[in-house]
Amino acid sequence: MKLQILPLVLACSTVSAFQSPLSSTPSKSALSMTNNSNEISRRNLFTIASSIAVSGSLVQSAFAADAKNALPDMVGTPKPKSLGGLPKKIRMVGNTLDELQRDLMQERWELVEKYPEQLRSYVPVFTTFTDSAFPTEEPTDKGLRVALRYEVGRFFASLERLKQATSRRNLEEAYVAYSDMSLHFDRYLHVGGLYTYYDATVTNEEYFKGVSQDSLVYSDPAKDPAEVRDLVVIAKGPDMGKTGIVIGIYKDGSNKCVVKMDRFKGLREIRVVPREFVAKRLGEQDPDDVFLIPRKGANGNGSATVSMSKQGKSNLVAKS
Repeated sequence: MKLQILPLVLACSTVSAFQSPLSSTPSKSALSMTNNSNEISRRNLFTIASSIAVSGSLVQSAFAADAKNALPDMVGTPKPKSLGGLPKKIRMVGNTLDELQRDLMQERWELVEKYPEQLRSYVPVFTTFTDSAFPTEEPTDKGLRVALRYEVGRFFASLERLKQATSRRNLEEAYVAYSDMSLHFDRYLHVGGLYTYYDATVTNEEYFKGVSQDSLVYSDPAKDPAEVRDLVVIAKGPDMGKTGIVIGIYKDGSNKCVVKMDRFKGLREIRVVPREFVAKRLGEQDPDDVFLIPRKGANGNGSATVSMSKQGKSNLVAKS
């Protein structure tokens, strides 16, 4: 920590120098100069006090500045102006993933096969953003670069798995690969400070205290567990009450699934949660918004493609 304490040191030294003669027994020659020396002492002491006050202010400012720099930025580190449109370009990957979800869930394999090449074109964008947003050799920047590169590596490794599953027309493996892609991309956005909002809520369960479970409308996860493509509501845990769609189920014995939350401020967070926390929504639902994305046909006109009536979004609904 760089503190501007030189004036304070000088001031303290001056105080020590004046304390010795003032506290000792004055000589006869000194008595004749008492009035003058007292005037000089008062003048110097005033100067010393002013120096100490200024020095204290400088020290306090230095402490405040360093403390501010040391605190973690909970909403993402401000990006240099030189980044230009890089953040926007990276968020556009989310739009491509939405279209991929639509085509994969509709088993349009001939369209899914085109996405790996399209997504690999973003490699330079990821690389440039990572190196430009956190360019210094400070431990924080170095750590963030390592974390971002790790997420990018896992993203493209999952993309390769999707490519292989697509060639075999293995839908279950393709769902898991797509889920991992979405998860690592979401983590990249969080680590890179690319989210457009910050949610300070620790858990939503507090909002549902005192509310009877019988008053909430959703299927029993134990009797009727949610599957991929089901519209769901999180019935337990810190995200209780949030809605989304199941995009993948892990078959590794963990009994966990991946939920893509409903869109909020243009972005869709990804959650990995136990399947017993996820309940299918009941009643008539609107389709998940990816199925409303226009697909350009041969004539170039966009048309919405909704073919699964059970898709949609809603919140917890209380019985009347």
